Amino acid sequence: MGLLLVSMTILAQNTEKKKVNEVLDSWHLAAANADFDAYFGKMTKDGVFLGTDAMENWQNEAFRKFSKPYFDQGKAWSFTAVQRNIYLNESGTFAWFDELLDTQMKLCRGSGALKKVNGQWKIVHYVLSIAVPNENVDELIQIKEKRDNELLKELKKKQ
Repeated sequence: MGLLLVSMTILAQNTEKKKVNEVLDSWHLAAANADFDAYFGKMTKDGVFLGTDAMENWQNEAFRKFSKPYFDQGKAWSFTAVQRNIYLNESGTFAWFDELLDTQMKLCRGSGALKKVNGQWKIVHYVLSIAVPNENVDELIQIKEKRDNELLKELKKKQ
């Protein structure tokens, strides 16, 4: 009886992971197709998107306003997962993931969380970062040092 329960639990988790995978793939596809409603329909109303710029901490409504002109022009963004790991909590109501993406910025890393809302998986938090090879970090620091120093000075004033 215990083996059957373990098998059923694993099957249920695999089914939920497949659903999460489908949501993420269709979310990325909606952006590539500039389908605004489908894209934002996959996020919760209080969803957050963290972009590659240090100041890109987009709450859902602000992200919608920022993104709308891109979607309206038919030129949103195109991300395709080439590798993805999905994890679930024990109750199967919360998932988190990391993914390696093929994008117009070349390799990027995405990570985030989803929760079940009325039986459907919705993205509550997404973080996009540009993947930088370790051997290029020093060069990147030099490129962004001046702007980062200015931004840090401003941010520290607000503390």
